[in-house]
Amino acid sequence: MLSYISAKEAAEKWNISQRRVAILCAEERINGAMMVGNMWIIPSTAEKPIDKRTIRYEKQKVLELKPFVKWVGGKGQLIEQLEKYIPADGEKVLTKYAEPFVGGGALLFNILSKYNFESLYISDINAELINAYNVVKNNVDELIKKLIEMQLAFVPMDENGRKYYYYTARDRFNSLQITEETAVEKASLFIFLNKTCFNGLYRVNKKGQFNVPMGAYKNPTICDENNLRNVSEALQNVNIVCGDYSLSKEFIDKNTFVYLDPPYRPISETAGFTAYNADCFDDNEQIRLARFIDEINLSGAKIMLSNSDPQNVNPEDTFFEDLYKAYTINKVDATRAINSKGDSRGKIKELLICN
Repeated sequence: MLSYISAKEAAEKWNISQRRVAILCAEERINGAMMVGNMWIIPSTAEKPIDKRTIRYEKQKVLELKPFVKWVGGKGQLIEQLEKYIPADGEKVLTKYAEPFVGGGALLFNILSKYNFESLYISDINAELINAYNVVKNNVDELIKKLIEMQLAFVPMDENGRKYYYYTARDRFNSLQITEETAVEKASLFIFLNKTCFNGLYRVNKKGQFNVPMGAYKNPTICDENNLRNVSEALQNVNIVCGDYSLSKEFIDKNTFVYLDPPYRPISETAGFTAYNADCFDDNEQIRLARFIDEINLSGAKIMLSNSDPQNVNPEDTFFEDLYKAYTINKVDATRAINSKGDSRGKIKELLICN
């Protein structure tokens, strides 16, 4: 006689969520599953269906992608932990991806290399960064040509020659406005400065001018041609926007997975490095962001937010616990600079906040 188990028991047996089991039943992907009353029952001998996302991953041509710029607070080291929280609710539910604070795009490029979202949206308030994304997408050949010229000129120089070249490039970058005619040159200077400046920082003064000094690199890779071409190909289906994160609201709906990685709330007086544009992302901005997340949460979107954990230095600081009390707050390990000079690094906790 055929025996049955509940959706809850199947979820425990297959190590997936009960909701996922219900979706698989509704999609008729579990042989013999049937609805009794308001609950699913599954034959005890039924096998766990293969996740179609895995099938897509195995069959499609997988590009090896990595960020084309270094970025403060980049999530490269946290990809494995972030992936654990990417919703696995099936391709019929989540068809869109939005990342309104794209920065270096570590998670974006992981997503692009593994998953087939039908529509993707990225944005940032940093106009120079977004110009670089657009140029990589639309003018990668011209960009590569300029970056190779810079690499061939810069790398063989002695220290004095490099300093002259670097600061001349920085002055040119600051004087150049982004137009259709200057976009490629501006992007090439942006990437060159990112690869050769101190710690890969992007910092501007009150006038909005990039002011990071030259770094000390023996043989910097200014042009990673293979990666740039792969990134260019992957970005063809991505909507790239320069502007405030709130503009993404029009894109986001119940079928969207949203990842937000805003400038972190400082956990010490010397850690407050949020001046990647001329505006400041203070506690009032963190509160405005939380209200925005409440709005898109109502749309049914799946949301994941990264931020610092102030309890690394002050166990009594409940700023985020109070702000996101209606959400699930997870703590993950990260290695970050632990002083203002960035030459000392240590393990700290960071927050992943999900709905």
